[in-house]
Amino acid sequence: MSRQSFITGALILLIASFINRIIGFAYQMIIVRLIKPEGIGLFNMVFPFYVLVLVLATMGIPVAIAKLVAEEVARNNLRGANRIFKISLTFLIISSVFFTVLLVMVSPLLMKYVFPNPKVYYIFLCLIPGIILVSICSAFRGYFQGLQQMTPTAVTQILEQIVRVTAGLSIAYFLLPRGVEYAAIGASLGVVIGEFVGCFTMIYLYFSNRKKNLSGAATPCQSLPQTCSKIFGLGIPVTMTRFTSTFLLSVEAVLIPLRLQEAGMTLSEATSTFGLLVGVADTLFFTPTMITAALATALIPAISDALALNNHHLVLSRTAKALRITICAGLPCAVAFILLPNEMCGVLFGYANAGSILGALAIGGPFLYFQQTTTGILQGMGQAVRPFKNLVVASIIKILGLYYLTAIPGLGITGAVIAVVFCYMTMACLNYLDLRHLIGYRIHFSHDIFKPILAAFGMAVVIWNIKQLLLPISPLLTLLVALAAGGFVYLILLFLLGGIHRDDLKPIKEIIIKKF
Repeated sequence: MSRQSFITGALILLIASFINRIIGFAYQMIIVRLIKPEGIGLFNMVFPFYVLVLVLATMGIPVAIAKLVAEEVARNNLRGANRIFKISLTFLIISSVFFTVLLVMVSPLLMKYVFPNPKVYYIFLCLIPGIILVSICSAFRGYFQGLQQMTPTAVTQILEQIVRVTAGLSIAYFLLPRGVEYAAIGASLGVVIGEFVGCFTMIYLYFSNRKKNLSGAATPCQSLPQTCSKIFGLGIPVTMTRFTSTFLLSVEAVLIPLRLQEAGMTLSEATSTFGLLVGVADTLFFTPTMITAALATALIPAISDALALNNHHLVLSRTAKALRITICAGLPCAVAFILLPNEMCGVLFGYANAGSILGALAIGGPFLYFQQTTTGILQGMGQAVRPFKNLVVASIIKILGLYYLTAIPGLGITGAVIAVVFCYMTMACLNYLDLRHLIGYRIHFSHDIFKPILAAFGMAVVIWNIKQLLLPISPLLTLLVALAAGGFVYLILLFLLGGIHRDDLKPIKEIIIKKF
């Protein structure tokens, strides 16, 4: 299998992510209507904790595989790359089995002392088998990403999503007559069934290309302790960063419903309000992360490759291009979320009252997207400790804000959103300062900030006027016309102002030519 360029790999993942978002959007629109915000709230009370255990089980090893395999490939040592993969896979199997058994044993205690609603017990139990499946699959994905082959990851992600959605909706519909807590079990089982299919597809792809992957000249291998030291030297800081991030989500899942009750809501009202946040507003808000997630995934081996070759100019060039794409993609999304929140939440999910949550979240959008890309760059540079330290600082701000602001009767869920936005801002700024210090990267204000903001302002004017004209007629028509016209105006203005160039479109042309 031939290696792909950084931008080509990112675009392949972006296309896969786009397809997954469409499928996921359709799923979320149906599941919210099917199991109501309360059911969504129940599922999302336990899902972050499941992800938290996954982070501990994988120990950041998939990221280490991607980086270390990329370094060995850059040195033309494919046998060394395969050795790193096999050692890492062994660790992941042992670790995932341990955490699966541990979680089954302590689940009654979690129900008693951690989760704020007793209805989540069976929802949580159904998720546990996914720990082994995801851990094994992540090893294979890290390996292919290290080879800078993003197609296997893209294929399995799409297949996994299709199966997850089909199974989840079918089981939820079948169990709905027994109550929303049983219907939410369908969402859990859908996740695990999708992961099962994705895992075994990835294993099949690996063995299908095994002969090609094992080729290469024999070179002296490092000792096992040296190899393990390199794997965990990168994996542990990545784990600390992801653990902190997912721990925050788990804290939110417990803290927000509890503090909403302090603000005067009942348990059912707090669960439903939390469901509107995570099931409706967050679903829309995190849609643009398909771009930053694709960039971050492709950047880790791409930056590692450039560093292994001691090519500082290439590191800086890839960093600048990735962050420019991030800014240009994030700003129009924030504008749309600020100006059309009620229309999006109402038309797409049937809960227009979630619009106020989305509108407040939108302010932090560009900072979230910037933060994700810069984290991928720093991890690719082998500086995973830095985003972890930054996340700790941002997390302290977030938890304090969630505790104090959410309980204020006049703020409630808006107070929680304010805390989240300040967390994103802090993390983005600290990551940027680290990049300035490490590689001398500086945002070009005119090209990277001013021109996209000017184009976004033009987009905002168009959306606002269309909204005033069409909203009395139809929210759906308003949404379709405003987004289409606003997005078109943004791209045209960005192109005319020089915010994007024809050279930026070359990788897209290359993919089209190769594929068709």
